[in-house]
Parts: sequence; structure tokens; C-alpha cells
Amino acid sequence: MHIYHISHQRKWKRKEEDGIKVVTVENLKNPYEKQGNFNTRFKLTLNKLYAWSLVAYDRVVMLDSDNLFLQKTDELFQCGQFCAVFINPCIFHTGLFVLQPSLDVFKNMLHELEIGRENPDGADQGFLASYFPDLLDRPMYHPPVNGSKLNGLYRLPLGYQMDASYYYLKLRWSIPCGPNSVITFPSAPWLKPWYWWSWPVLPLGLSWHEQRRSNLGYSSELPVMLIQAVMYLGIIAITRLARPSLTKLCYNRRAEKSISILHLMLKGLALWSIIAAYTVPFFLIPRTVHPVLGWSLYLLGSGALSSVVINAFVLPPLPVLTPWLGIFGSLAVMACPWYSDGVVRALSVFAYAFCCAPFVWVALMKVMSSLQNLLEREAFFPRLGETTELPSKLY
Repeated sequence: MHIYHISHQRKWKRKEEDGIKVVTVENLKNPYEKQGNFNTRFKLTLNKLYAWSLVAYDRVVMLDSDNLFLQKTDELFQCGQFCAVFINPCIFHTGLFVLQPSLDVFKNMLHELEIGRENPDGADQGFLASYFPDLLDRPMYHPPVNGSKLNGLYRLPLGYQMDASYYYLKLRWSIPCGPNSVITFPSAPWLKPWYWWSWPVLPLGLSWHEQRRSNLGYSSELPVMLIQAVMYLGIIAITRLARPSLTKLCYNRRAEKSISILHLMLKGLALWSIIAAYTVPFFLIPRTVHPVLGWSLYLLGSGALSSVVINAFVLPPLPVLTPWLGIFGSLAVMACPWYSDGVVRALSVFAYAFCCAPFVWVALMKVMSSLQNLLEREAFFPRLGETTELPSKLY
């Protein structure tokens, strides 16, 4: 039985059908909010302490949502009163830990919060590291073969919390300490594995999503993605059909300094439109979709909006779509599965970016040149009420 211990603000619809029992609790007030190094995203992490109140269970394995299990870890339920992994040489990690529920311990922890026990980071990890300060000196956990439960505090082998950064160096696992059972992702918040853009930047993001696909699926996000895909396809079709004829808009230019500001504004508008074409689709995609679906929709969306810019400003397609081709190429370079190690992969990405930079610069220059030519022919801002005098025939 998996227990999800959550705060009362969160609403969970999938309970019985997923075999999940949801325990609703009141948020614990974090007394460390005014610390200088406090990070607001850790404000509610002290709710983990409620795990010690689950006295209906003999052992509880507390997990963060970014853990990726590679195999069964039932032997963890044989560990003692508190067990955790040191992925840092001196500080254990609270992304996964084993505990024996106890109301006495729970009440004592609440008391320690009230009196302001030292907490280096203001989060659950700093508090628990302060509460169990001698865990580093405790023995390594080895599960008894007879299935009995141990007493006391133990250090868990590193194989139960394999930092994803260990993988990125060699693009394979080589953790000799304990079974290679659980991957954790203590990375930057915006590169957590559930975000679609985390892959192929971080290769293991795809593994996390494959686990989700096989267990929960993406039924909640698919309708939104389908609507966006249809919208982008409609935009492409409409812009192709409504492409203006430049020859009908142009006439011979007459010098007039009063419209120079408008010309400058038009150039700025065109550049900002190109930037928006590549950024707006990124923020519209549901953040937790599968990376393959997310990147496919992004490329479709950015291509569709780029077509609007191309047609609206009568720009040459290739320079405007050069960033699109560059992004597609970078995804292919990062997703390539044949790198010997992470260093070679990183150097390949850097070399690709270095080679692409001149093409992007040339594309930008061509866009600016096209806009300048367009303005010189006055395809935009014609003087209303003024007719163009046709030249007299020469005999």
C-alpha cells in the first residue's frame, strides 16, 4: 500500500482506482521562513513530518515525486527506526527515507519546530539532518535474509538514491554501493524530469516519462494538446491562403522623413513577432506532457506562428525558419544515443551550437535586409489620398 501524505489544499481525484490511500493534513507552519537563505519552494516540505504519525503502519518509506524506481525495493521495509542515503558526503538526502511511525517522535518534532531547532536550509532536509545528527556514524543497512525487521538507525546504500548527475557523466550507471534501485533528480526546479522540456537536455527525463506513461498515462493533457495542434494547423492553412500579393501593395517610393519612425517601428515589430513565434508555443504546452509530444507540438506551433510572420511582413521563409531548423537539429544532437560518455555529448552540443551561430546571424541579417527593401518600396504605410502618377510615355 502506498501512502500519499498531502496538505488540505490539494485535491486528488484518483484514489481507489490507483490503489492509493490519501491522508489529508493541515499544513505545518514553517518557522524558518524568515531565514536569509530560505527558498519559498520548500515552504511546505515540513509536512513530511506527518509520516511519523502514521502509526497504523510498522514502517513507512517516504518518497519525493522525482524518484524513479528501476526495480522493487520491498527490503526497505525491514530497515530500522530511521534510514536515509548520503548522496552528499556529510548530509543525508530526504528524497527517500525509511521511518518507524511513532506519535512520541512526531510530537517531539513539533515541539522542536516550536522552539526553533537549528535548520540550515529551512526545509525538511535541514530539520531532519539536525534531528538525526549522528546518522553518518551509524552502520550501513544490509537487509536480513530471513525478512526480519531491524531496530536502530542505519545509512542506506547509495544505490537507493542514485543522483542523476552520476549518470550524465558516463551515460550509464556504475554505482557499486548497494542495488541500483532508485534514481533521484536533485537538479534545478525547472529541469525536473516531469517537465517535457527536460528531455533531451537531460536524457533520464524520458525514462521518468516512460514510467508515467505505463502507469498513469496522459489523458488529462491530450485534449488540450489536440486543440492546440488543430489550431496551429488552421493557422498554417489560413496564412497560406491569405498570403498578400506584394506587387499590389508597392508603388514608387517618394522621400518623406516623417515616416522614418514608422519604418523603424515596423522593423522592431517584425523582430518581436519572430521572437514571439518561438516563445509563445513553449508556454502554451501543458508542462507535464510526454517530451516527444511536447517537442512535436512546440515545433508545430513555432512553425505555424512563423508562417504568420513570414506572410504578414512578406519575409523570405528560410531566414525566419532558420532558428526552427536549429532547434530541431539541437534536439537531434542531444537525443543521439551513440555517445560514449557525457563529456563527448556535451562537446558535441557545444560544437553544434558554435557551428549554428553564424547561420543564425546571417539569417537575421537577411531578415533585416528584406525589411529594408520592403520599406524602400513602401509596401507598408502608403500615403492615403495620394495617387501614384504614372510616368509619361516617351516617344
